[in-house]
Amino acid sequence: MLVYRGFSQTAHSATVLTIGNFDGVHLGHRALLARLARTAAKAGLPATVLTFEPHPREFFTPELAPPRLSTLREKLELLADDGVDLTYICHFNARFAAIGAEEFIERVLVGALRVRHLIVGDDFRFGARRAGDFTLLRAAGARLGFRVEAMDSVTLDGERASSSAVRDALHAGRLEHAARLLGRPYSIDGRVVHGEKVGRQLGFHTANIRIKHERPPLQGVFAVEVKGLPGEPRHGVANLGYRPTGNHVQRPLLEVHLFDFSADIYGAHLNVRFLHKLRDEMKFPDFNALKAQIASDVSVARAYFQL
Repeated sequence: MLVYRGFSQTAHSATVLTIGNFDGVHLGHRALLARLARTAAKAGLPATVLTFEPHPREFFTPELAPPRLSTLREKLELLADDGVDLTYICHFNARFAAIGAEEFIERVLVGALRVRHLIVGDDFRFGARRAGDFTLLRAAGARLGFRVEAMDSVTLDGERASSSAVRDALHAGRLEHAARLLGRPYSIDGRVVHGEKVGRQLGFHTANIRIKHERPPLQGVFAVEVKGLPGEPRHGVANLGYRPTGNHVQRPLLEVHLFDFSADIYGAHLNVRFLHKLRDEMKFPDFNALKAQIASDVSVARAYFQL
């Protein structure tokens, strides 16, 4: 998949396009992307996504914006996995937010992205003050020479698949339900870095994974599956949080103890898939109590994996 930032380079050919934030790339997104890929293949044109960075809600009301499900890198990897050929990343700032709906259509969709066929969600709005909608797009398409179709929402047992629904499930510790809404287990990527070796002192070697999520959508202790290592996937137990016992940290830490594994993996880029929540993060009176709880967590996680 090719990735472009901004619209300084006009698309080399006409495109089949969809537009959205695609946070988490859940079942609803994936159904839309599948239709995009089929339509693009039939037309012999690239399946193209226009997405935004930062998320518009982070720009307008950063204090109220929800936690991201996926970082930009994670989102791009997921888009590529779902058959996208081109992704344009629009820097969402005051200048872009002020563009009117008609100007957006003519300058961005037609002028820069050379849209031939546009597929959008059934609730899609765009342009300054969200004035643009499907009716406006369809009228513009008839005038400017591109087709427009709307994609219905995807529901699962009566619940609409959405980023908000996934966040709610993760926050409540319902990881299995979140996985159903996503079509895969929720995961976070990161690189293994040197830590304070606290796990080693407690008798449990851990991989300290640097993550880009400033506010991850879940916290606690989890049974996890880790990809990115020889002999993958590897199973283990992970703590995601702020280390309330001992050296409390300001940014969230992801620490993973891998079962039956002791190799040096500093610098490895790993994908941690959260399969089952064991408990909330908690503060212990001393390190002996913490060590006993970690041993219990490991035992419960091994039982979950039937190891």
